[in-house]
Amino acid sequence: MQDWISLRSPELSAAINPMGAQLSILRDSNGRDLLWNGDTSVWAGRAPLLFPIIGELAGGAFRVGSKEYKLPRHGFARNSAFQVVSASATAATFRLSAGGATLAVYPFAFQLDVSFVLAGATLNIKSSVRNPGSGPLTASVGYHPGFRWPLPYGQAREAHFIEFEHEEGAFIRRLDAHGLLAPQGQPTPVVNRRLVLNDALFRDDVVIFDNLRSHSVTYGAAAGPRLRVDYPDATYLGIWTKPAHAPFICIEPWHGIADIAGFTGDFQDKLGVFTIAPGEVQELNMNITLLA
Repeated sequence: MQDWISLRSPELSAAINPMGAQLSILRDSNGRDLLWNGDTSVWAGRAPLLFPIIGELAGGAFRVGSKEYKLPRHGFARNSAFQVVSASATAATFRLSAGGATLAVYPFAFQLDVSFVLAGATLNIKSSVRNPGSGPLTASVGYHPGFRWPLPYGQAREAHFIEFEHEEGAFIRRLDAHGLLAPQGQPTPVVNRRLVLNDALFRDDVVIFDNLRSHSVTYGAAAGPRLRVDYPDATYLGIWTKPAHAPFICIEPWHGIADIAGFTGDFQDKLGVFTIAPGEVQELNMNITLLA
């Protein structure tokens, strides 16, 4: 087991686990935890990285040409050991490359670099998917950070909300009982750019925004510090927690999404994927900023 890599600025400290290149600690300057602690009795994740798929596959498998490959929900990166490419007091980069184990379940050459840079009150996370092969590379990548709910600033859990940069559309998307994207939208719970958080929102799993107008949200209560999450490259945003008073809320920028129920097409035609030409790179950035 590799040691976690620690980063520090005057405003924040962070630690990243090379297993999954997972952000595992995020604290303010007074040592107060902003990130969920991965208590396995509730949810073992902290901020897992989603690659090369997001969500469930129809039938648990995807097809490339005449061949079928099975992958679990959210893919394999979150359970893979990354190489530490570089590390300093304020920055670190981790790498996962294709090999025998990945090629057996995902037949594409890839190099996935995940970099973390801490500057003042902002942590930047950048995932770069490079295609080192001779043919096209199809994939999805996403983030799944779980923040403390409530944040450690003395405000009640029920006072917390997520505020969008812009007004969002009239509908959200949901998953069906099999974890696949339901075909019909549902009326949005966002009112005047605010999603007021309560457990009832998540009885049907994740709340999905699939026609994003906003590229940032703030999270917290009306009084006290908030977090801002910027996601300039994401095409979808998921908001999720486990129902029944779980003490975290996940704000999840994605470039990809679960299969639509009944999808039987080729992987390159899957909703939300991107395709990278040989030698090219696809990036997904996320900034987490503590607002005083």
